[in-house]
Amino acid sequence: MDIKVMGAGCAKCNKLEQMVMEVLADLNERVNVSHVRDFKEIASYGILRTPALIINGQVKLTGMVPPKEKLKEIITSEMTKRG
Repeated sequence: MDIKVMGAGCAKCNKLEQMVMEVLADLNERVNVSHVRDFKEIASYGILRTPALIINGQVKLTGMVPPKEKLKEIITSEMTKRG
């Protein structure tokens, strides 16, 4: 599984990245997580508002930092898809 946090590095973008890492730690999962700050790459996903979360190349949320439980649901759902 590949997770990308998209955003220029603002407080909300950094918070989302931190929460992703916390959720993965809670789930005891080792996953490739990157923080993409390049506006051209962010725009290539059609993202107009950051922060955004991309999992396995698919946009899962934009323009918000969800509650931790919601983020956990999104990540867990993607983990079950991988088999």
